[in-house]
Amino acid sequence: MKSALTAGGARGKDSKKNMNRIILITGGARSGKSRYAEERARETGARLLYVATAEAGDDEMSQRIAAHCARRGDEWTTIEAPVEIARAVRENRGFDAAVVDCVTLWLSNLVERADDTAIERAVEEFIAAVRGFDAPAFIVTNELGSGIVPENALARRFRDLAGRTNQRLAEAADEVVLMVAGLPIFAKKGGTCG
Repeated sequence: MKSALTAGGARGKDSKKNMNRIILITGGARSGKSRYAEERARETGARLLYVATAEAGDDEMSQRIAAHCARRGDEWTTIEAPVEIARAVRENRGFDAAVVDCVTLWLSNLVERADDTAIERAVEEFIAAVRGFDAPAFIVTNELGSGIVPENALARRFRDLAGRTNQRLAEAADEVVLMVAGLPIFAKKGGTCG
């Protein structure tokens, strides 16, 4: 796969312009979002931060987390932050890149703990943290709005919250990538759409 970072203008060692870029990577389940984010992050250097939001609530989720860890290997510093992702980003500096995986799981962790206003504040705090990060931040999220309208109120609330959050992150991002069947489609490059 040709490097999308190279295609979009590689970050030079002395370039300040691309130091703290925000790259939002979205798509459906199993579309290749995490793998793509990890590949892009590896292109920036060897000091890699992984902010993981998943909580192992059952055996199947534990297996998914273990598979992600095995794929990444030991080259990553992993911070588990199921709720406090803004703090995890703010308190961990000196990396060549960060991957935050994933916003959708983070929202799922918050939805039973906070109301929408508090969650929207947390989203803004997260955006401020990644804007202040001293390296590219690759943010992974799921695109949930392509299906049918959920039949229960909690599911509708979550879908709407995820949609608003993704829109806000896309607005703040320098680049937005939609993953489809393992292939990147660039929705926003260099701050422009298309």
